Amino acid sequence: MADETPERKHSGHVAVAGKAGVAALTLGALGVVFGDIGTSPLYALHTVFASDVEPDEAGVYGIISLVFWAITIVVSIKYVTFILRAGNDGEGGIMALIALVQGLGLKGRGAKAALIALGIFGAALFYGDVLITPAISVLSAVEGLEVAAPDLKSLVLPITLAILTLLFGIQRFGTEAVGRLFGPVMVLWFSILAVSGLARVIESPAILKALSPTYGIQFFLDNGTVAFLALGAVVLAITGAEALYADMGHFGRPAITRAWFFFVFPALTLNYLGQGSLILESPGAVENPFFLLMPEWARVPMVFVATIATVVASQAVISGAFSVTRQAVQLGFLPRLRIKHTSEAEGQIYLPAINVLLYVAVLALVVGFGSSAALAAAYGIAVTGTLAIDTILFFVVVRLLWRKPLSLVIPGVVGFLFVDLAFFGANLPKVVEGGWFPLLFALVVFTLLTTWQRGRGLVTKKREHEEGRLSDFVEEVRSMKPPVFRAPGTAICLNAGKMTTPLALRENVDHNHVLHQCVVIVSVETQRVPHIHRSERVIVDELGYEDDGILHVTIHYGFQDRHDVPAALLQASFEDLEVKIDVANATYFISQMTIVRGDAPGMPKWRKKLFLALSRTSTSPVEFFHLPEHRIVTMGSYIEL
Repeated sequence: MADETPERKHSGHVAVAGKAGVAALTLGALGVVFGDIGTSPLYALHTVFASDVEPDEAGVYGIISLVFWAITIVVSIKYVTFILRAGNDGEGGIMALIALVQGLGLKGRGAKAALIALGIFGAALFYGDVLITPAISVLSAVEGLEVAAPDLKSLVLPITLAILTLLFGIQRFGTEAVGRLFGPVMVLWFSILAVSGLARVIESPAILKALSPTYGIQFFLDNGTVAFLALGAVVLAITGAEALYADMGHFGRPAITRAWFFFVFPALTLNYLGQGSLILESPGAVENPFFLLMPEWARVPMVFVATIATVVASQAVISGAFSVTRQAVQLGFLPRLRIKHTSEAEGQIYLPAINVLLYVAVLALVVGFGSSAALAAAYGIAVTGTLAIDTILFFVVVRLLWRKPLSLVIPGVVGFLFVDLAFFGANLPKVVEGGWFPLLFALVVFTLLTTWQRGRGLVTKKREHEEGRLSDFVEEVRSMKPPVFRAPGTAICLNAGKMTTPLALRENVDHNHVLHQCVVIVSVETQRVPHIHRSERVIVDELGYEDDGILHVTIHYGFQDRHDVPAALLQASFEDLEVKIDVANATYFISQMTIVRGDAPGMPKWRKKLFLALSRTSTSPVEFFHLPEHRIVTMGSYIEL
């Protein structure tokens, strides 16, 4: 099944035929992709009017205009119309953009390194977004109790912590079964957003004037600094825009585009218009315009519905964190981590270590900040930073990969960056109020990712020197007098590449004076595409001789593929080879490399210590490559860093 996954996953959103398939994909996109942006009405306008914006006619019309055009420019035009076209073999997200940039033929190594570093920092900011989304979403939903049942205000924090504990607790069981409910739940949610907003718009149609950009422009002209700072809260209306791109591989661009333009965008627009109309009529509604927009009898049920919707939104970003982490491991930015596949669907994965870290950090955020309003200050920095980095990397791809003329690229990047940096600049004053958290967290994650990338490169060079050339080893074996004893059976040796000799193989010959009749040297290469087709996965090289029983097998995986080495070798065993690869009874030889800190140049001492600490978290290759535990022989050595 593992070898069939890429075909199923890769073509899943294009091979579904008929109207029923289209509807299913669109429904699935509603359930997973739009949870984050769909729950923004819970707190966006409340946060805007808490930032010194007067809830009068000029203020309400101006803010609603800014919200509508922010969604239009950033989500509808930038992401849905343009960035979703920058798929990497059908996949999206900032890690996919990094992979595209890595494959570009940039003239200077420094320029490519700077762009990749920028992308890594964007991925680090994404982790900050992942932490804040569950905290602010669930907390803002439960805060509806303060409106519906004020006597229960003291229970808001305990209920929020209990829901989050349950949310992270069920991750180990996978989300396949729960995922079937996501679509219908979000259809109900967006329907409520649309109907509640439409009722107010019908009652007060004058609010439709706020859709004109002139009100947003006039608001800036009249209010200056206050209007600029208000952008720091307006950006909360577009949180989740990155999710549209990151989840593209699951549903495809057409399904996401349809769901956005025909359902989500109209529902969000109507709800924001309805909240604006309510604030105009009752300025005191700024305390919680979302829940006050509902009839009094519906407020308690809406707390329940909103909580479910925020759990869906939280689940989506947690699953996204698992996916991005796996991509980071595959691309060499993190050590091997334990990855549990919770179903036959390739996207259904669970990373225990990441889940625990996220859970602890999210609970700390909820307790430390205490309210959704306080968390909003931290949220903006994470979101706007990622938006700007996506813009830069996207237009690099447009220019260098798509070969578009500068006359198109420059106006595009300037226009979108102007909007992104305006949002980012408006959030900078909030650094002292909480915006420091995602920046600090991103800096820590960035340091971890780049330290592992650099240290891994240094260790690889030293290891290659210690191992020696594979071609020389093959010649050495053939020229031995007397010949080395060939033990019956198959030995499979994992190695980093094709040029060097596995240390375990060399040690077995030098010290044990034995070599198996069939020796298969396996190198696993992760490509800069999400998936590799089964027909292109395995390449067999007999290393120049057809009679020595020594083969080299290169297994190619995409950065989102499951690394199942025995399954790939079973595929190779059906080829016309000089010897039979007995995968079922083979012995796997693992080179256990211990890294010790030395005085070699290349990294400061503190980064060496950090790299060594990270290396100790790396999961065993036995588990990572799905090797049979009862047929493993480990042979050790060490490298000084």
